[in-house]
Amino acid sequence: MIFNKTSTDVNEGTLAAQPSGAVTVAAPVTVPHYLEATYWWAYTHPNAVRVFERQWLVNLILWGNFSRLRDLALKEMGEVINGNVLQVACVYGNFTEHLVRRLGPQGHLNLIDVAPVQITNLHDKLGHQKQVTVLQQDSSALHFADASHDTVVVFFLLHEQPAEVRKKTIAEALRVTQPGGKVVFVDYHKPKALSPFRYIMVPILTTLEPFAMDLWNGQIADWLPSDCQNLHIDKQTYFGGLYQKVVITR
Repeated sequence: MIFNKTSTDVNEGTLAAQPSGAVTVAAPVTVPHYLEATYWWAYTHPNAVRVFERQWLVNLILWGNFSRLRDLALKEMGEVINGNVLQVACVYGNFTEHLVRRLGPQGHLNLIDVAPVQITNLHDKLGHQKQVTVLQQDSSALHFADASHDTVVVFFLLHEQPAEVRKKTIAEALRVTQPGGKVVFVDYHKPKALSPFRYIMVPILTTLEPFAMDLWNGQIADWLPSDCQNLHIDKQTYFGGLYQKVVITR
C-alpha cells in the first residue's frame, strides 16, 4: 500500500562514491505531479517518515506479510549477491537493510528515489555503505546504461503509479537488466473469490490508492513493451491471492 514512490534524477547524495553501471547526465526533474498530489501524506511530506518508518506499522499494513514478501523477493537474488542490483524506490521497513546484508565482495546496490526526505531517511537507516549508491532518478526514465544490472527489484511501487507511468517503469526496469538477469516485482494482486480480502481491500485501495485497482484488475504482463512479450515470466500469488511476485527473466 504505502511503501514506494517514483523518482527524479538529481543526485541527493550517495552512500558510495560512484554508482556501479554507467549513468548518463540529464537535466533535473521535479517530483511527479500525481505523486505530490496523491501521496504527499505518505512520502513527500517531512512528517511522512516520522509516521510510517516503523517496522510494525508496515507489517500491519500488509496484514502481517511484510517479512514473508521481503524474503521472497530477496530469495530471487540468492543468499550472496555479487552482481549489480537496482532497487527502484525506497521502502519503509527493513527491506533495503536485508538486501545490503546479502551483498558479497563484488556486489553493489544502486537505489533510486524522488523525495529528498526519503533519501535522507535512507541515509539515516543505512549509514555509510561503500557498496550502496543512492541517486535521485525517475523510475520511468532511468539514467543507467542498457543491460547494466544483474537484477532489478520493484517492491510495492507499480500500484502507486498511473498506467502510463507504470508501463514506462516496467520498460525501463527491463532495459537496464542484462540478458539472463531478473526483474522482480512484488505488489498487490486481485485475491481469490473466496478470500475476504477481495472485499475488505476494495474500499481501502480505492480511498487511499487511486491507481491500485487498475493494477488489481490487470496483469503486470499487460504492461510489457512489445519487444519483451516473449520473455519468461514466473508469477506466484500469496495470502489468498492478495499479493503477487512476478519474476521476468531478460
